[in-house]
Amino acid sequence: MAKKENGNRVRDALRAGAELPDPASSPVGPAKKAKGEEKLATAGERLSALQEALYAEGTAGGGRSVLLVLQGMDTSGKGGTVGHVLGLVNPMGVKYTAFKKPTPAERRHDFLWRVRRQLPAPGRIGVFDRSHYEDILVPRVSGLLTAAERRLRYKQINAFESELAEGGTTVVKVFLHISPEEQLKRLRARLQRPEKRWKFDPSDLEARSHWTAYQEAYADVLAKTSPDTAPWYVVPADRKWYRNWAVAELLIEVLTELAPQFPEPAYDVEEMLLALKGVGVVA
Repeated sequence: MAKKENGNRVRDALRAGAELPDPASSPVGPAKKAKGEEKLATAGERLSALQEALYAEGTAGGGRSVLLVLQGMDTSGKGGTVGHVLGLVNPMGVKYTAFKKPTPAERRHDFLWRVRRQLPAPGRIGVFDRSHYEDILVPRVSGLLTAAERRLRYKQINAFESELAEGGTTVVKVFLHISPEEQLKRLRARLQRPEKRWKFDPSDLEARSHWTAYQEAYADVLAKTSPDTAPWYVVPADRKWYRNWAVAELLIEVLTELAPQFPEPAYDVEEMLLALKGVGVVA
């Protein structure tokens, strides 16, 4: 039992509860930047090895995959997390999707249609930079969904994610929790640094003006869509180094529990080694 609890250490500490942690806190793991960056480098080696095994398993007919869902307010670090965490593994085994405002073609279908089209294939780690949860959060804050319509979407999402779990996809949902003070600093930095201005969108200011409404919407999402098969994890995101370490460790714990296996070769290894000795190089 002790071993199992240790294996779930980060997941247990960061699983969404009734209260959100301080966005600048360290609920588990390193408390200092230097130590966090050191641990991330080590975590990268473990994550890469596990991801390679999952990818190899998938190429041999395995049916399992992982889907990392990243949600958070603007500047919370969804893209940064992808670069610093998924950048540690072989990109061949990663499928990244950034969901934007639905197109007219996408609106002609139900809100999960475009999401289903981007699910990871067996052996892959899929990453959603924003996700199907935007189809509750944004219309709720904009007043475009009634309470009854929200309840229906919660039900549809829970059923959808249960379907994924039954089909072999482990869903890892992460809410990157940033403070309004830290967001202000990051938005200002984007405007003040020419090389960062491409990241700034005037619509970010509109979303910021509805900060409280978005926090209430996220609280509702965390409470209504966090079953044991696809729970939410809340990662304090004011400190980028901690955010990166925490997400990497979440993935490591999930993959360690999945224990992906390298497939056995369909040939005799010793026979191939002997045959290799007799194969020369033609000039």
